[in-house]
Amino acid sequence: MGFDPKALKYNEAGLIPAIAQDSKSGEVLMMAWMNAEAVAKTLETQKVTYWSRSRQSFWIKGETSGHVQKLVDFRYDCDQDCILVLVEQTGAACHTNRRTCFYTAVRDGETVELMKPLED
Repeated sequence: MGFDPKALKYNEAGLIPAIAQDSKSGEVLMMAWMNAEAVAKTLETQKVTYWSRSRQSFWIKGETSGHVQKLVDFRYDCDQDCILVLVEQTGAACHTNRRTCFYTAVRDGETVELMKPLED
């Protein structure tokens, strides 16, 4: 019997957090949300597909920007309430055109920007 996306534990809105990590470097790229259908689409197409809460529609990463996430491995945690997608990232993962969404740190009580946007 195959994997059923509905077996995962979704929140009251029917969503589960999905963390994208670069499959080669291990760098954490971003966090977004998936519903059961986005999970199924991701597994079927090997193109990471999220659920956009603001647009209330599917969002295939890179569909408009070209910064695609090709699925390398799909994992979920022991509680089945969080997903880890290991990806082959093309270009920036963040909508700010940075490699990762996690480019801001707090050091000695100050906000520090760790990276600049990628150049096109």
